Amino acid sequence: MEVKEQLKGVPGMLRPFKEYLVKAGLPEGTQIVYYGCPGTCTPFIELLAFATRDLPVEQVFVPFLNEEQARVITPAAGIGMQIGDRPEAIDPGVVVVMGGLAMPNVEVSADETAALLAKYSQAVPVGICFMSMFEKAGWTDKIGFDLLIDATLDPVTVYSA
Repeated sequence: MEVKEQLKGVPGMLRPFKEYLVKAGLPEGTQIVYYGCPGTCTPFIELLAFATRDLPVEQVFVPFLNEEQARVITPAAGIGMQIGDRPEAIDPGVVVVMGGLAMPNVEVSADETAALLAKYSQAVPVGICFMSMFEKAGWTDKIGFDLLIDATLDPVTVYSA
């Protein structure tokens, strides 16, 4: 993949994601399905969903690759986005793979994820990770992301009184 641009902060992750989806011209009702680790990926998925809440799409979170546990992501007035009920079906137009799946000690492999993507060959694969996790774990050799957003949390500065 070739570097398109370098941005900073949370907007640097959210804006290109939304721009990509807008340019894709997704039909109304298209599913964006996020696969990630419960807890650690969930807040980032909610941020991505919040940034794209005005698009006419259905957004779904799948913990790990376990589609039986899939949940719809919906707006909650005055709160943001929330994980809710189960979707009627899983039929993604966009599959977002979160980098938490590639972290050590997470029992999801690049091969399993590539097989899932092959199952949804009509869906566009998007990767979102931090600290080059997909590259470090060798996933970029096995998964051809159409868009890859790699954010950096460095340095993290902690202050104390």
